[in-house]
Formats: sequence, structure tokens, C-alpha cells
Amino acid sequence: MDKRLIEAVELFEDVMVFGTERVLKNVTAEVWQEYSREQLQVLKILYKNGPLAAGTLAELQHVHKSAISGRLKKLEEKKLVEIVKSPDDQRSKLIKLTDHGTKVVKKSDQAVYDYIETLFADQVNDQELEQFVTMFKKIRAILKLEGPKHEADTEI
Repeated sequence: MDKRLIEAVELFEDVMVFGTERVLKNVTAEVWQEYSREQLQVLKILYKNGPLAAGTLAELQHVHKSAISGRLKKLEEKKLVEIVKSPDDQRSKLIKLTDHGTKVVKKSDQAVYDYIETLFADQVNDQELEQFVTMFKKIRAILKLEGPKHEADTEI
């Protein structure tokens, strides 16, 4: 295997592990204190993908359906999500983000963006940022080809 690819994968893993840890430790926004990381991730998934079945959420978070059930119950109690009938099959139920849930996602995102902007301010120039965005769009498109929705997900 190409040594550069091995190095790229190892660097990606390091960024994911250490980046996530650093963000979790240093983002002090109220929304990050009020909701768990897993709950915020559910909200973010719904924000990006629209209403989804609970089973799909479990798959995307790599957890058992019972773990999602607990998260969804808490999020529903807090009026961040609601259960709606599927437009395709009235017997199926989907989890939908509420307006309040959307506001929470936006607050969470803003807190992360503010932290990353401060962290990167004197470290990453515009050209490097553009290269980063271009490369991650390409990686996202490649990885999404393996996902459940092919056509809509391959847009860059």
C-alpha cells in the first residue's frame, strides 16, 4: 500500500480523535452544557438530512436502537424533535427536527465555528483553507457513494 495513503489515514484519525477531544474540552457554550454530545449529534444529523427513521439514526450513530430510543425520548421531552408519519407510508414514523431543535443546532454550530476560527486564526491561511475544503468535499463525495442514498448525496 502507498505509504502516503497510510500516513493520510493516520493523520485523519489523529485529527478526528484529538480534534474532537479538544473541541469537547474547550467549547463552553451553554448549549454544550445543556445537551449531551450524542443528543447534539442526533440533532445535527436531522438538520442535515431531514426527517429520518429511528433505525436510520441508530445506524448513523453506530448504536443499538435502544440507545436512540432513550435519546429521542429526552429530545422529544425538550421539544427539540417530534415524531411524524412518513409521507410515503402512513404506518412508518419519522423523527423530525422542530424549530427549537434547529435553533439549538445553530447555536452549537456557532460555538464550534467560533472556537475553530480562533484556534486557526494565525495558523491557517486562506489558500490552505481552500485546499482543505476542496479535499474534504472530494472525500465526502467518495465516502457517501457507499451510503444509502446515492444520487442526492454525491453532490459537492
